Formats: sequence, C-alpha cells, structure tokens
Amino acid sequence: MKDLDINFPLDKFEKLIIDIGWESLDDWFNFWIKKKNLLLIDKFWKNKASDDWIWGLALPLLSQAYRFHNDFSNRKIIGISALPGTGKTTLGNWLEAISLNLNFKIAVISIDDFYLPSNEMKIAIKNNPWNVSRGFPGSHSVKLMHEKLINWKINGELNVPVFDKSLRNGLGDRSHWRFDNPDLVILEGWFLGIEPCSIDVEDQYIKSAFLNANESSYIIKIQKRLDEYLSVWSLIDNIWHLKPLMFEYMNMWKTFQEKEMLLKKGKALQDEKLSNFLRMLNVSIPRESFDFINSYALLLIDQERNLVEAGLNL
Repeated sequence: MKDLDINFPLDKFEKLIIDIGWESLDDWFNFWIKKKNLLLIDKFWKNKASDDWIWGLALPLLSQAYRFHNDFSNRKIIGISALPGTGKTTLGNWLEAISLNLNFKIAVISIDDFYLPSNEMKIAIKNNPWNVSRGFPGSHSVKLMHEKLINWKINGELNVPVFDKSLRNGLGDRSHWRFDNPDLVILEGWFLGIEPCSIDVEDQYIKSAFLNANESSYIIKIQKRLDEYLSVWSLIDNIWHLKPLMFEYMNMWKTFQEKEMLLKKGKALQDEKLSNFLRMLNVSIPRESFDFINSYALLLIDQERNLVEAGLNL
C-alpha cells in the first residue's frame, strides 16, 4: 500500500483486515490488486473519493461481505451506521455493482426505505417540535422492516419498499417495491444501532442541551420508540460505524446533499424546512448515544470526509 495516499494508521487497520479473514495486510492488498480491473472505482468515484476512502472503508467492507458469502452458509446482514450526507448512497451503489463482478449479489437498503406511508406518517409525526415530515425514530414501519429481513434470512427473497425523498414536494413517499434475491444484505441508516439511553442519561441530556419544552417532552417519546428498533438491530451480524470527528460536520454534508438533490430532481429540503430538519438531526437523539453503538468496525472521518482512523471497535 506504499504507493497509495493513505493517511490513517495502519496498525489498527491491519488488525481489522486480519479479523475479517486475511493473513496480513499485504495478503489482503495483493488480493484486491489482482482484481483491480473488476472494481469499477473510476466509474463510481472519479474525483470524489480518496485512496483513504476506497482502501480504508469501501474495500474492507466489501471484503467482509465477500468472506461472509464464501465462508458461511446462512445469510448475513451487515449494517452501516452513518450520519446523513456522509456518502452512504454512493458507497451502496458501488457495493451492489461490484459484487456482481465477484459472482455474488449484495442488496443495499436503507431504514429510510421503511418510512411509513404518507397517510400513516402524518399521524406518527403530528405535533413534532421541528415540524419535519420524517427522519426520527418513530417514523418507520419497524415491524415491516423486521418481517422483511426475517423473510429474506429464511427464504432468500427480499421484498421491500423504496422511498423517494423527492416526492410530495420534498416530503417524500414510497415510490415502488423492490423484489430481489441477494446473497447478502446491507442495511444503512443514520441512527442504525442506536439504543435507548438510561433515564439518568436522558434527564441529564434534556437539562443540558438547551432544548425547549416541546423538544424535551418529544425526546422522551423518541427514546421509547427506539425500543421498537432493537428487534431489527438484533438481526444485524456486524455494524460498521462511520463517525465524524465532530457531529457538526453533518450540517454541512446534509446541506450539500439537499442542494445536489434539488439540481438532480428539482425537489429537496430548502430554507426553513432544511433548518428544521437539521435541528431535528442535531437534538432528537443525544449525541452521547452515538458513542455507544455496538459496532464491529469504527471508522473516523474529518470534515472533508477523509478517513483518519479505521479499525475494530474494541
């Protein structure tokens, strides 16, 4: 890896690669160099991703999926927990495409695909203090998500909704259903793996986070709703947590993401709607909760989304 522009420490990274199933970092690197013509990196990431991102995140994640497919007979689910705007969609598109070149099939789905239908969503989010249309725990069909993942684990058939954020003037809605037969599923989401915090931590957060009265009472409701998601988290074999050095970076990433959506689809969150959504993302879940995600791998990124550390979450 000497010729690559790698800026994260390799000692922790090598332990991750060995744990995934390779004898050494050199062994792993040589494995993928021989398959470099199959990786389609320039097609998906030309001028958009550094060597750090490709070799520190994308290929290690693909490596675990590859090992799971080849070394285990039961169907596996890998989770990606990362804040909005991090780059999960591009990563997911690449993983799906590249897996076919390696003779197995990955399906990447989001917990956001399981947002409630518009009529149910109106009831579920009614009177939320941020006046947002979706996003926080309690706005998803959790039972449906659990049911569809269980069904896939049993019979290999994946039948899931697909959510389009550009519909309903940027409010979003289900656009269609996806039918697939993947060998491995990757589930991603911004609060994937988050568990309800203790009452003491909840009280401390509410007192110290400069929340208004409506936010304080609603956050208690969200904490109760998080219990419902635990059944889904329990189906995930390993979570990869892509975590910013500072939570505030997410505001810039999400704003840029919405601007891109506006250019591509003509509809996106703007102005007050975007500000309200960012406020929800910043305060609806205590930031401390993101420090306790039970992840397999922890990957730290800076403001430019460069990878600064990659390894096992020990």
